[in-house]
Amino acid sequence: MSEFIGRFHPVLVHLPIGILLLACFFQLLSAKEKYAGIRPAIGIMLFWGMLSAIASCISGYLLSGSGEYDADLVGKHQWLGISVAAVAVIYYWLYQRKTIIKYRRAFPVLLIILITVTGHLGGSLTHGSDYLTGSFKSLVDTVVIKKPIPNVQEAVAYTDIIQPLLQSKCYSCHGANKQKGKLRMDQTDLLLKGGKDGIIIEPGKAAVSEMIKRILLEKADEHHMPPKEKPQLSEKEIALLHWWIASGASFDKKTKDLAQTEQIKPVLLSLQNEVAEKKAIAAVPATPVEKADEAAIKKLKDSGVVVMPVAAGSNYLMLSFVAAATATNETIQLILPLKKQVIWLKLNSTKITDAAMKTVAQCSNLRRLELANTGITDAGLSNLANLQQLQSLTLVATKITAAGLLQLKNLKQLQGIYFYQSAVKNTDWDMLTKNFPTVKLDSGGYQVPLFATDTMLVQPPKRPDVK
Repeated sequence: MSEFIGRFHPVLVHLPIGILLLACFFQLLSAKEKYAGIRPAIGIMLFWGMLSAIASCISGYLLSGSGEYDADLVGKHQWLGISVAAVAVIYYWLYQRKTIIKYRRAFPVLLIILITVTGHLGGSLTHGSDYLTGSFKSLVDTVVIKKPIPNVQEAVAYTDIIQPLLQSKCYSCHGANKQKGKLRMDQTDLLLKGGKDGIIIEPGKAAVSEMIKRILLEKADEHHMPPKEKPQLSEKEIALLHWWIASGASFDKKTKDLAQTEQIKPVLLSLQNEVAEKKAIAAVPATPVEKADEAAIKKLKDSGVVVMPVAAGSNYLMLSFVAAATATNETIQLILPLKKQVIWLKLNSTKITDAAMKTVAQCSNLRRLELANTGITDAGLSNLANLQQLQSLTLVATKITAAGLLQLKNLKQLQGIYFYQSAVKNTDWDMLTKNFPTVKLDSGGYQVPLFATDTMLVQPPKRPDVK
């Protein structure tokens, strides 16, 4: 019951933050006679802010008993929270006695500082210590997010393959700052130890390991991991985890020393082609650009096109035709007045053909292009060969062939091509990987390999074969 009440802390904690901060600002403003009219509201806000601060302290204390958070950080956050409640009580008491006139600046300033620091520590507990600076990384072109693996067979399976995967998808809830379910995964001994529900890894038995079972649950299931609101594991990543556990969950063996099925070999080989990737999808050019023509933007919006800036304060734009599925080659010509500003272009499921690519090719700053479920063929793709800033290209469910893709092999910034359900054949894979050694080639539809040691087989959904 106490843990249930504690779960209301994230809801309750925003009340004192908002109410008390507003009371403090009102107190400081009311020192001037022209704002004297707001003085009667201060006492009411202090009263409710004080009560909500006390309620937040109680619920926070109950939540801390769950053991899901870093004890040292929880301790600092807890005592600062108590300090906020205590100062709020004293503040209200002095205000009622009209004594606050002597401290009309000191108490509001003190309370604002306490609330700010306490809130920062709360944010660190919930979102990680870098929650303030993490968002800026997406705007930097040179952020490395994956260590290159020049020879996957010589790589240490856990250190080079599995640990980076866990770090990106699991550590936010099961790392140093937070341990949901009393499970910590950033240290090998604690990973094997498991959490309050027991061990999560059965070396040699992937299918009965709790980690794999929870990953394979339906996304809507409350026990599915990662939680549905968090970044999900790809089928390729699931296959790698399954393979590592099924082959013994070793922390020091190299890939070549672990058993490898025919299904896992191409997945492992694909890691060898992934080199120091950047967060290209969110990258914004460093060179500024002038503001786009408002009349041109209006014409696009009137056609059902979503026009948005890619970042706050930036003139670079994202155009999405998601609500303009009937768009034709003529509609696409409306983007020409914005050709300098457009860096993300989503044309999925529109009625465009190869002729539209001549227009798209004029958007020289284009970095992300999505053409899934369109009539694009190899002939249209040839127009994109001069888009030197292109980093991500989606060609899912198109008639593109391997020969068409080879027309783009000289694009130095290209980092990902997605061509599931296209006309690219399985027999083209080796040729493509040789011609695109630094590009992530994704044909989709990875399957979790099954091992002889599995005692309970959970079949993954079947996919159509790549032609």
